[in-house]
Order: sequence, then C-alpha cells, then structure tokens
Amino acid sequence: MPHLRLNDGHRLFYTDSGGDGPVVLFSHGLLFTHAQFAAQIAALQGRYRCVAYDHLGQGGSDVPPGPVIPIERNYEDCVALIEGLGLGPVHFVGLSMGGFVGMRLAARRPELVRSLCLMNTTAEPEPAENLPRYRLLVLLQRTLGPRLIGGQTAKIMLSRSFREDPARAAARQAVLEGLRAVPRSIYKACQGVFTREGVVSELARVRCPTLVMAGEEDVATVPEQSVRIAARIHGAALVSIPRAGHSSAVEHPEAVTAFLSAFLDAQPA
Repeated sequence: MPHLRLNDGHRLFYTDSGGDGPVVLFSHGLLFTHAQFAAQIAALQGRYRCVAYDHLGQGGSDVPPGPVIPIERNYEDCVALIEGLGLGPVHFVGLSMGGFVGMRLAARRPELVRSLCLMNTTAEPEPAENLPRYRLLVLLQRTLGPRLIGGQTAKIMLSRSFREDPARAAARQAVLEGLRAVPRSIYKACQGVFTREGVVSELARVRCPTLVMAGEEDVATVPEQSVRIAARIHGAALVSIPRAGHSSAVEHPEAVTAFLSAFLDAQPA
C-alpha cells in the first residue's frame, strides 16, 4: 500500500493507476476516503493517470496528534504529495473539503494546477448556523461512536432523493456502512473543516480552466455557494447535478463522470 512520508514523519496514503496520460489528482470529502471517486477513476484511468489520496486523519493516512487537523495543513500535504511524486501540473478534482484544498492550491501554487474541478464545495467559512448542530454530531460521534449516528450524518451527506430511492438501496447501504465505519479520531478532521477560514478573496487569482459542480439537493454546501464560486473565478463553468446531495460522486456517478470526462477531454494536451 503506497504512502508518502511527509516532513514531520506522518504518512499520506495514495493510489496511483499509473500510465503516461495527464495526471488527475482526486481529493475527497470529509468522512470519506479516496474510494469516493472509484467510479470516476474506473472510467478515466484508461486515458489519464489517476492519483487519489486520503487526507491525514482519514482512510489509510496517519492520524496526527492534537485536537484539530487544519485545512491549511491539508493544503500543505497536497503540495507535498504533488511535489514528492513529481505529478504537477495536475488536473485537480476536489469534493467538499477536497475543494477547500483545490481552491487554495490553484490560487497559491498555479504552476501545480492544469485545471480545477470543484464539487459540492464552498469558498466561504462554515455558516455560523451550522456549527451547533455539527459540533453536537462530533461530540456524539466521539462518545457514542459513528455507528450509532450514521443515520443522522447521512441526512447531511446524502440527498433526500438518494436516501429514499428504492433502486439505489445497495449503493445507499454501501455509503451508510462507510459512514458508520469512520474512526472516532475523525473529529480532528471535522474540527479543521468547521474552523476553516474562507478563501473568497483568493478566487480571483485562480486562472486555470475551472468546472464547478453543484448538487441540486445539497444541504451541506447549498447550490448558491457553488454559484458564488463560479462567479468569482474567471471563465469558470457551472453545472448542476439533479437529485444529488453533498456526495454527488457516489450518489450519481454516471452524471458526475460524464461532466468531468468532457471537461478534462476539452483541455489542451
């Protein structure tokens, strides 16, 4: 299982499809792992070198000490991964907290980013009205364990359409099992997400081709937040995924893959 050892000794887990194609780097959302993009990687790896990784404190990556893993640390880890593996410039695909990383990367290290796809994310700080509920969920997760509150978490991470569609029962069950299996130490990553600073003022520095995807039923980062991102990045395209919530890559993988594939294929070689 490949890991990149960071300067402080912690290890960052990643997968690499290999190949000679342009590199697409996938950065997942909170409570998930690199597997969040399994469908997209399966579709693209014949034409692109697909690299996906787990943020510190999640999946196969190490859990650092301390009560919080800041988003700024996640950004620095991503830079270390790109430079350490010699990947850049990459087509960067980030969902939710992966998008937090991607916006910072494209604005601050433009030489490392060929194009940017932002999914179900926001450039703004966490809305104050969300914080009491999210902090309560983190507290319950630390005390009761994720298995007992997985259903409540799913109401934030998944659209009502996905949660209630009989035809998606197997896919829904797989996501729920993943949410119930996250370690109690996930609170460190949660704290980083909830306390992040906004990067609205940095978006004007993003000059690479950008695609912004919004889920029509996303309640964690509502579609209007995606609209505001696209309005602030020069030339950005905005698409909406019908019946999708905050986890569009797993809720509606075919639609997400189609938009992403068309976007990547349109970029210069």
